[in-house]
Amino acid sequence: MKLLSKMSLRMGMSLLLIILQVMAIVAVTILILTRFPLVSYVGMFISFLVFLFLLKKDETTIYRMTWIIIVLLLPSVGGVIYLLLGKEHFVRRSIYAHVKEHAIVAKLMDSDGNLPFVNQVTCGRMFSLMKYIRRSSSYHAYENTESKYYAMGAPMFDDMLESISQAEKFIFFEYFIVYKGEMWDRIVNALEKKAADGVEIRIIVDDFGSQKLFTNAYIAKLRSKNIQVLRFNPIIPFFLVFMNNRDHRKILVVDGKTAFVGGINIADEYIGLNNRLGVWKDTGIRLKGEAVWSFTLMFIEMWDIFCETCERINTHTFYKAETDGNYSTDGFILPYGDSPLNRDRLGENIYIEILNQAQRYVYIFTPYLIISEKMIHALQMAARRGVDVRIVTPGIPDKKLVFRLTRSYYSSLLEDGVRIFEYSPGFLHAKSFVSDDEVAVVGTINLDYRSLYLHFENAVLLYKTNSVNDIRDDALQAIAESREVILAERKKQTISMIDALLHLFAPLM
Repeated sequence: MKLLSKMSLRMGMSLLLIILQVMAIVAVTILILTRFPLVSYVGMFISFLVFLFLLKKDETTIYRMTWIIIVLLLPSVGGVIYLLLGKEHFVRRSIYAHVKEHAIVAKLMDSDGNLPFVNQVTCGRMFSLMKYIRRSSSYHAYENTESKYYAMGAPMFDDMLESISQAEKFIFFEYFIVYKGEMWDRIVNALEKKAADGVEIRIIVDDFGSQKLFTNAYIAKLRSKNIQVLRFNPIIPFFLVFMNNRDHRKILVVDGKTAFVGGINIADEYIGLNNRLGVWKDTGIRLKGEAVWSFTLMFIEMWDIFCETCERINTHTFYKAETDGNYSTDGFILPYGDSPLNRDRLGENIYIEILNQAQRYVYIFTPYLIISEKMIHALQMAARRGVDVRIVTPGIPDKKLVFRLTRSYYSSLLEDGVRIFEYSPGFLHAKSFVSDDEVAVVGTINLDYRSLYLHFENAVLLYKTNSVNDIRDDALQAIAESREVILAERKKQTISMIDALLHLFAPLM
C-alpha cells in the first residue's frame, strides 16, 4: 500500500510538472503575443506548416486528428505546442545509431545456424505472420527452446532468483519499473553476490519508471560493486515534455541460456505483497534454449544505442551460449521487440493479424483498452465472423481516468459481439493474446497508444507449444473469476462530454 501510494505520488508529480510546463508555455506565448502582435503571425505560419505536415504524416488517423484539432483551435500557439509535445524528439536523435546497431543484430540473427524449416506446411496460417516479423524486424522463429508460462508473478520471481544464483558468465537486466521493496532487495543482493564472483552484470532501467530508487548516488553505489547501470532517457524536470518515449520492456537474460519476459516489473505488488488493488494479476514466460539469443541481442542493441557514459558492448558473439541440451519444443517460439524508431507498428500489427486469422476464439488480457480505429475494426470483424473474442480488463483500476476511458470503448465492441470481462479479484496488469489452442503472445505490449506507438516493448510469439494451452487455461480461469460486462448496462450509461473529450485526447494519454 505504501509502495503504491509512493508510485502514484511520483507519477502524479510528473503529470503535475507536465501540466505546469504546458501552462507556462501558453502563458509565456500569450504574453509575447500581447507585447509583440507580429509574433502571432509567425505562430500562425508555423501552425499552417504543422497542419500541412500532419495531413500527410504517416500516422494513425485519430492521433493526427487530435493534433489537427489542437492546431486549429489554437492557431497562434498550436503549431508550437505540437513541435514541443507531439514529435518524438528523444528517439529521433538516436535513429541513426539504431539503424547502425540493428544492422549488426540483424546480421547476427541471419547467420544463426540450424534455423527451423518455417513454411506453409510446418506453420500453417502462422507462416505469413512469421515471415512478416522477420522481414520487418529480423527476429525469427526457433525450435529447441523450452517455454514455461507463469499465471502470477510470485512463481516467476522464485525462478528468476534461482536462475540468477546459477549465473556463471553474465546477467542482463532491463525493466521499466524497479522499486525498493522485498522483491528488489532480494534481486539486488543476488546480483551483488554474482558481481563479486566475477559475473558480468548490466542493468537498464527506465528513468521515469524507476526514478525514485535509481538516483545518481544509488547508481554510483551499484557501479562501485561492479554492476553496470544504464538509466534510459533521463528525466530533466523542466523538459518532461520531451519524455514521451519510455523503455517499457521487461527482460532478464542469464548466461544466454535462460530468459524471463512478460508484464512483471520489479515491485512488491507484482508478487502479492500488498493488496490495495486486491489481487495483482500479471503474467510472464521463461525461455530456455536457442530463442534466448534474440533477447540477448535485444538487450545489447538497447545498451549500445543509448549508452553514452557507460561501457559499450563490443563483442556480441561472446554472449551467445551453446545450447547444452535438447529442449522440448512442440512448435515454434519467436521473440520480438517493438520500437518507436521503426515506422512499422509491429506490436499492433501482430495483434491484428492474430485476430484476422482466428477461426474459433481469441482471449485477451490487457490492463488498458485505449485503441485505434484499426484495432477496433479488427476486434469487431473477428467477432462478426463468429470468432469468440473475449477481453479481460481490471476489476479494480490503478488509474481512474484511464479506466473510464477504457470503459468508454466497451459499447461499440459489445454491440458487435465482443465479450468483455472485468477481473473481479483486483487489478489485471497482464498483456497477452491466445487463439485457437495454437498461437499466443505474452509480453509487455498493452492495448493503448503508448505501448503500440510510443514505447520500446518486447514479447514472445508462441505457436503450437505446450505453453499455449497453459495460457488458454489461465485465460479461462481468469474469465471465470471475472464479471462480464453486459451491453444493456453500458447503454444505460450514456457517453458524457468528459468521455468524448477523453476519446479525443486518447492518443496523448
